Amino acid sequence: MKEHIVVKVWPGSIAEELEVKPGDVLVSVDGHEIEDIFDYHYYTNEEYLTVLIRKENGEEWELEIEKEYEEDLGIEFENGLMDDYKSCQNQCIFCFIDQMPKGMRETLYFKDDDSRLSFLQGNYVTLTNMKDHDLERIVEYKLGSINISVQTTNPMLRCKMLNNRFAGEALKKMDILYEAGIPMNGQIVLCKGINDKEELERSIQDLIRYLPVMESLSVVPVGLSRYRDGLYPLEPFTREDAMEVLETIHHYQKICFEKYGLHFVHASDEWYLLAGMGLPEEERYDGYLQLENGVGMLRLLQEEFAQAMAEARDSLKAGKAAAADLVLQETAESCSPVKAGKVTIATGVLAAPILWQLAEEFCKIFPQREIQVIPIVNHFFGQQITVSGLLAGQDIIAQLKDRDLGSRLLMPCNLLRSGEEVFLDDITLSQMENALQVEIDIVKSSGQDLVSCLMR
Repeated sequence: MKEHIVVKVWPGSIAEELEVKPGDVLVSVDGHEIEDIFDYHYYTNEEYLTVLIRKENGEEWELEIEKEYEEDLGIEFENGLMDDYKSCQNQCIFCFIDQMPKGMRETLYFKDDDSRLSFLQGNYVTLTNMKDHDLERIVEYKLGSINISVQTTNPMLRCKMLNNRFAGEALKKMDILYEAGIPMNGQIVLCKGINDKEELERSIQDLIRYLPVMESLSVVPVGLSRYRDGLYPLEPFTREDAMEVLETIHHYQKICFEKYGLHFVHASDEWYLLAGMGLPEEERYDGYLQLENGVGMLRLLQEEFAQAMAEARDSLKAGKAAAADLVLQETAESCSPVKAGKVTIATGVLAAPILWQLAEEFCKIFPQREIQVIPIVNHFFGQQITVSGLLAGQDIIAQLKDRDLGSRLLMPCNLLRSGEEVFLDDITLSQMENALQVEIDIVKSSGQDLVSCLMR
């Protein structure tokens, strides 16, 4: 029987009231062995339950609890998943982890394919690592949404792309999830000459059958780093390729919207920028279901930025800008004339044109602020990687050092490891500030935060 060590008890919680302490062990809930965090939440959601705790001295306490439905007991465990993480058993021809250089921190090389992380953190899973027992629990507990890396609905091609002879068979698990009404989101990593063109159309047509249980499908281009020696030969997409992909996606968006009221299949922002086309209007994104896949991220940034700027204009009309003008005047008096009112935005090559547009809009309202946008070329992974989230600290320092950055440097939060001030290559934020001799503001992923940082 699994036992789970308590590491933290929330102040004022039910667990604290019952004198549960860090170091205690959770043995069972209502006599059920707790396999992982899913079991724990499922069995502790009830209003009446019995929890068996083993104290550090070996005593076993049987705690009878009456509480509100879904009220948390207030316990955190040694392992957040309450179980070992399942690693990926595939060898996908497009896997980005296989394209990373040696010598980086160990956690960056871990390939997860754990369905539980799909529900908890939004990770995409291939279903090849999902056992029948896992599938049964998902259906029984009515979990959702699950994010699925489909890649293709052609079983033989999927086996080839994932280098797993069971990958085609795993697609049948989507039928069970569909019949059970478990909400799904799909993803296709498009590889030129592999799963594009007719294969892409086949996949979209097959996945439309899962509507509305499958709520969205994203199509993203494969990311190709410069570390691909010995890996499957893949080619980058061209502008013409991007236009063809978008034509296919727009065709099926129209079909899906007419029949289901959803556009369903979405292209990531890279396709539009590569094709030199404008981003779709906000309504076409069906509520931004796949932002983490870069689907609609730039459109949402534009919309939020426009709203924040409208509020700034209203403040100006109301006479509230006097205080802001005073702050800028005092800043100008305390800074050198060259740097007064000037800030720099550093970002990836992909988003730079959009940020230039936003900077120009800002300066129309606040002409005393000078803004420069500097796209950082990714030499660490290779110039074909253009998203900001894969920029290394060393590239940023090398390309900004000895430049006039103004009084502050703004950078997006996805450059840093989640919850920490560390870049992909382990350079810290303070090290970068020392190297560039400038104050750095990390901007959260919203247009309002960008406007706030620019106005600071």
